[in-house]
Amino acid sequence: MNGRSTPRGPWSTGGGLPSFTPAPTDLLVLVGTVFVTFSLRFFASTAILPALLELTPSVWRGFLWQLATYPFIGIGGASFWILLELLILYWFGRDVYYRLGRQGFWTMLLVSAVIAGAVAEVTYLLMGLISGDPVPAAFAIMQGQRMLLAIFIAAFATLNRNATILLFFVLPIQARWFLWLEVLFAFIAFLGSHDFPGFLGITTAVFVTWGSLSAGGPGRMLREWRLRAERWRLQQELDRERKRRKMKVLDGGRGRSDAGGSSESGGGDGGPWIH
Repeated sequence: MNGRSTPRGPWSTGGGLPSFTPAPTDLLVLVGTVFVTFSLRFFASTAILPALLELTPSVWRGFLWQLATYPFIGIGGASFWILLELLILYWFGRDVYYRLGRQGFWTMLLVSAVIAGAVAEVTYLLMGLISGDPVPAAFAIMQGQRMLLAIFIAAFATLNRNATILLFFVLPIQARWFLWLEVLFAFIAFLGSHDFPGFLGITTAVFVTWGSLSAGGPGRMLREWRLRAERWRLQQELDRERKRRKMKVLDGGRGRSDAGGSSESGGGDGGPWIH
């Protein structure tokens, strides 16, 4: 992580980025992209572009790019609310960018978004197979800037867990609690939309972001997951082989000992034996 500064959130106490800190070009491009794609939705000739980039069940028909592009499109109706969302997105994103640097920032964002999108798509498929009916309003609560906000706020809460943020500009809350608040807000959105794939997607993004940054970065987190999966696979193969050969584990010299210190098992100080 980049230790150039110790940032705090947009409505936080305990210090912050210096006022002269330049706006990251990457973040400005990101925010501008979200606003442009948001605007394209309102013109018949250009609405097809954001429609092709948002997350849909078409992933299962080969539109795999949607797993990576859906966070970068603007979602919502024509109102000033989009400007507030983009402002909050910039505030949290700037702090996260300067803590992680360019490579760490984009790696964290893409890893969290792709894993969250994959979980949502698998959930959608399983629900359809179980119920036989399409899931209504699938992925609605995790599209576009909503996913970016979830990831950036989760990253900020992980990197600055003891910072105090003024929730709704009034209520002081330590940043670490925003991880659970995001899950709570996603659940409330699920109650209104019944978008279970979207709810799982948001929840996955929050905890993948937290897990990757707590582990020292997305790359290290993925390596740890791979090693754990490999260890689990090897353990399963060993268990199957032991059952097939009817092997049993014997105490390798750490069993009961007589008064003279000799072991009843006849072994030395070695580990367990497989017979």
